[in-house]
Amino acid sequence: MRRAPALSFLLVTVFVDMLGLGLIVPILPALMTALTGDAAAAARWSGLIGSSYGLLQFASAPLLGRLADRHGRRPVLLLSLAFLGLDYLAHGVASSVWLLALFHGLAGACAGTNTVVNAYIADVVPPAGRARAYGLVGAAFGAGFVAGPVLGGLLGSVDVRLPFLAAAALAFANVLYGWLLLPESRRGTRGPAANPSFVGLFRRPVLGRLAVARACADVARMTNQAVWTYLVTSRFGWDTAHLGVVMAAGALAGVGFQARLVGPLVRVRGERRAAVLGSALGAVVLAGTAFVEVPMALHALQALGVLASVGGAAAQTWLSQATGPDEQGAVQGVFTGIGALAEAAVPVAAGAAFAFSPSLPFLAAAVFALGSTVVLMSAIQQR
Repeated sequence: MRRAPALSFLLVTVFVDMLGLGLIVPILPALMTALTGDAAAAARWSGLIGSSYGLLQFASAPLLGRLADRHGRRPVLLLSLAFLGLDYLAHGVASSVWLLALFHGLAGACAGTNTVVNAYIADVVPPAGRARAYGLVGAAFGAGFVAGPVLGGLLGSVDVRLPFLAAAALAFANVLYGWLLLPESRRGTRGPAANPSFVGLFRRPVLGRLAVARACADVARMTNQAVWTYLVTSRFGWDTAHLGVVMAAGALAGVGFQARLVGPLVRVRGERRAAVLGSALGAVVLAGTAFVEVPMALHALQALGVLASVGGAAAQTWLSQATGPDEQGAVQGVFTGIGALAEAAVPVAAGAAFAFSPSLPFLAAAVFALGSTVVLMSAIQQR
């Protein structure tokens, strides 16, 4: 009886996280320009603040994971959500860019949501059901991505700070919801806590290979996210409305696939083969995107990309099953840190590569995705 509301809360948490981010994305440039005085300074500050968030999350995520193992998932998750709300609130009321940098950095240092959600699912969902649960998490993420920018644009047309205040209210409401309803999935360890470091994790046969594969996949994913809109805009001349419809359609298709089909597909293929399949399909999509010239080919690649999303849930299921129950938080924290480092560093490199040649970043991303596939295949042989 405790597991259903717990999983529901986790899905709401992921949805609210992404909804809050989506609310502010369309409005952030306008706010930063108002605070800094010109667009160039706003872009520089946005890049600096965004990178600091990722670097601080990279440094703190393993520690937050160990704290979740030692003291339980619930306090770490509520702390992370509370600091996220404070970050949004600062964006809504701050008159100085330095104040934004301070609170955004604190939010990055306390950003343990992904770590705890993944560990919590491993605590409460039996191995046979984890692929479905992680697929639902991906669906909640995608649903927030679709709804957030639409609501953010509407609220921002009223007042540029209103979306940030709305995002803060959602985050604080989620804290209250969790405080009142979320059960603890584990009481923590009384003995010495598991303490896998980045270096130590890479030395373990299966987890090390999964970590390398995740690092390659995250580089590929962030490269695509950083420059995809620029590529299709330059090649097809789409306006923002057309681009938004195409992105929303792709995201909605992903939501349906991950919510309904990922679980059965992983159950049939097994999490290891499904992870390899998803990674390989992702490499094909990225390589095809580098040379796409007509919209219909792009839409076909988007459909293939939806199928490729099975790899994320499958790999996450594989990781949870290869990790001991007393170290789920610590290991998930290390993997969160890997993703945070990619989010901090890759967009800059991808932008520079795109300026040199629009196809280059996608070819590089395809190479990283292929590398992830090869490493996953080698991990299948490990025990």
